[in-house]
Amino acid sequence: MSQFTNQDVSVVVCTQNSISGIEASLTSLRESHVGELVVVDATSTDGTKEIAEKLADLVLTDPGTGLGNARNIGIEYTTKPLILNWGSDNVLPPGELKKMIDYLVTGGFQGVSAQTRIPGSDYLSKGLNTWRAGRFFEGQRAIIGTPTLFLGDLLRAHPYDSTRVFSDDSELCERWRAELNARFAISDAEVTEVGKTSWKEIKIRARMYGISDNEVFRNGSSQGWGIRRKIKSLAHPLIADFVTPAKSADVGKSIRALPFLGFFTMNRYAAWATSAIKDVRGDAN
Repeated sequence: MSQFTNQDVSVVVCTQNSISGIEASLTSLRESHVGELVVVDATSTDGTKEIAEKLADLVLTDPGTGLGNARNIGIEYTTKPLILNWGSDNVLPPGELKKMIDYLVTGGFQGVSAQTRIPGSDYLSKGLNTWRAGRFFEGQRAIIGTPTLFLGDLLRAHPYDSTRVFSDDSELCERWRAELNARFAISDAEVTEVGKTSWKEIKIRARMYGISDNEVFRNGSSQGWGIRRKIKSLAHPLIADFVTPAKSADVGKSIRALPFLGFFTMNRYAAWATSAIKDVRGDAN
């Protein structure tokens, strides 16, 4: 067991118009007795900031240039030994943060994430859970995503690339592995996600992944990726979001989830293509 407790955790929550889940999310963190709670808000207009001001220790303003910069804004104000990057739609059940802490320390990792589950029995909830179960299961990983728990001093010394809009986690994990020989894992902890079960929200999520794909591909190509590495990158959404979840589920779940997985994958590729075209034209994401 780790010598760290929840009180040793600084939480950074980046938000923008997150009214559907922000109160439940921040309340769950407060009830878990985290050490400090920092919210970085990108000029929300739906009441998100007002709720954050009631529940957080500190609310900072994000100019809206991307998650890499937003996370760094919050990280700069943290003081605890551990830093948890938390999604504004995540809700923390009792005991799960301690599982993340113990997994980080006993495994000798520099960062760990949690598995996310969506409550509900509707089609989109089941589709999301099939997708997540096929992609994000316990064990060591090359790249992890929100919610992520990191060693605080390490993250403060080697923060995110502030130019990354959505590929912040990918860039940080790849850089840490190369420069610091860092190790990452998905832990046995489980958190829930609220307010994201609509086709519109699924499309928004896919768009974020697509923009991230373009950022990774663009930067990799500029660093001299060969043709095989480029093909691997181009095939990644199809394999990660369609083939792997479909193969991982039992036959019944797999068949039912195929429309969802196809919708997500196609929208991810569409967002990638749109972002790449904007790059060529010199537009912003």
